[in-house]
Order: sequence, then structure tokens, then C-alpha cells
Amino acid sequence: MVRMRPWQLALVVVACAAAALVAVRATAVQLAGDGPERTVVVTMHHSRFEPATIRVEAGQRVRFVLRNTDPIDHEFILGDDAVQRRHEQGRERHHHGEVPGERSVAAGQEATTTYAFPAGLDGRELEFACHLPGHYAYGMHGVVGVG
Repeated sequence: MVRMRPWQLALVVVACAAAALVAVRATAVQLAGDGPERTVVVTMHHSRFEPATIRVEAGQRVRFVLRNTDPIDHEFILGDDAVQRRHEQGRERHHHGEVPGERSVAAGQEATTTYAFPAGLDGRELEFACHLPGHYAYGMHGVVGVG
């Protein structure tokens, strides 16, 4: 049997605790989206999204930084056809970040939203759009390709 000094035992305990923390963090990341979080900046300018096409990996968690450089309000709604139809019908007009991928951005302001792209979306596309009156028809929408 090996005898340890108190400081050696404390070092082993700290190392084990650190390893456990890393394991828990890795599990949490896998549940929320594999790998580290990626940041994508989307600018709202002249009632258009720049970029209008974004590629992400399935399982990736993306933090969208939304910069509205226009003198009018916009929104960023990310989702499938059902999500887009719901917002196009105009039932929801203000998005404060409670729903991942849905955010209102006031004129001249910046906001963020985070969205985890599940592994099951591999090979699919999701749309992001602004559904304020007339904005979508003017061309304020884009695509996120997954995979």
C-alpha cells in the first residue's frame, strides 16, 4: 500500500474533480450540440441579410450575432417551413430571445440568439427570415445548409 502525504492526496482529489467536471461538460455539450460553439455574424442591411447563405455542421451549436444597421426594426426567425408559416401569419411580433433562433432586433441595435442544429438535420436546409410586414417579400430571407 502506498502512503500519500496530505498535499499529495489533495492533489489527487483536485485532479479527479477536474476530470469529472470535464466529463460532465463534454456530456452537456453533446446534448446541446456536438463540439464547441461557433459564432456567425449576420448583418441586416438595406432590408437584406448578409450573408444570405450559411453552412453549419449537424450537431453544431451556433451563436448568431445579429447586427441591424437599418433605420427600421427587423427580426431573425430560424426554422423549418412550419416555423416560417407560423410567423408569416403575424401572430408573434416581438421576440425577446426565449425561443432559440427567434429574435427581434431594433433599428441600429445588436442582439444574439443561439441555435443547436441536431444531428438529424444533416443534409437539410433551414430558412431564416424577417416576417415584419413586407420584409420577406422584399427579399429578407436566407438559408442555413446543414451538413
